[in-house]
Amino acid sequence: MTSIPNVLTIAGSDSGGGAGIQADLKAFSALGAYGASVITALTAQNTRGVTAVHAPEPAFITAQLDAVFDDIRIDAVKIGMLANAGIVRAVAEALRRYRPAHIVLDTVMISKSNHALLAPEAVAALRDELLPLATLVTPNLPEAAALLGTQSAADEDAMVRQGEALRALGAKAVLVKGGHLASSDSPDWLIEDGGALRLGGARVPLPNTHGTGCTLSSAIAALIPQSGDLATATAEAKRYLTGAIEASARLQVGSGVGPVHHFFRWW
Repeated sequence: MTSIPNVLTIAGSDSGGGAGIQADLKAFSALGAYGASVITALTAQNTRGVTAVHAPEPAFITAQLDAVFDDIRIDAVKIGMLANAGIVRAVAEALRRYRPAHIVLDTVMISKSNHALLAPEAVAALRDELLPLATLVTPNLPEAAALLGTQSAADEDAMVRQGEALRALGAKAVLVKGGHLASSDSPDWLIEDGGALRLGGARVPLPNTHGTGCTLSSAIAALIPQSGDLATATAEAKRYLTGAIEASARLQVGSGVGPVHHFFRWW
């Protein structure tokens, strides 16, 4: 691109600053993109967990989306926490109207502290309304299983099969994240029209992993308009996230699962 890309995050707010909207905007900035936001939920949250969630009415989500798209050129969209089926449908309806070039859907369902971030009845709406609009869907193993109504993948062959099944539901590409595998490394599989690409990566033995899924998906959204290639953007986003985890001990935030260091290349 000849100009700085404008990237929109549609997600929930994390009052502790490590995940959600806050992580997305940090990743956008760290990777050379201007960030705009549509807030779908307010969470009372810190490094120890989520204690409360407030979701606005879907009409207010629509008002935020209209305000952004009516004025700002949006080069890519990242979608995170959507809370309930009404919000899922409001987001899908707006994206069908505005048709952004790139949509990265992070299928956020459960927090690291095991707090539900998507109502169970909203899973079908997410699968039916948003998957067909997505340039890329980025589920972890439990999320992929929930979308498909099956068991979590236990090995990489099963990861690829589930990624292909999700593509069959309408997504242009799927990144199945292997962080939940019982293995020494943390491989992800990118499934596109051209086949399946393994993105290997060492498992970083550090406890500060709050917001990793948000950070990876928002990094991809920031990089797609700049690289023009999904595989290149995804590989670079994975390298960025690994560096952010490796540098996370430089931060001293909270007494639970701390955040990654989004600005490790500059601070």
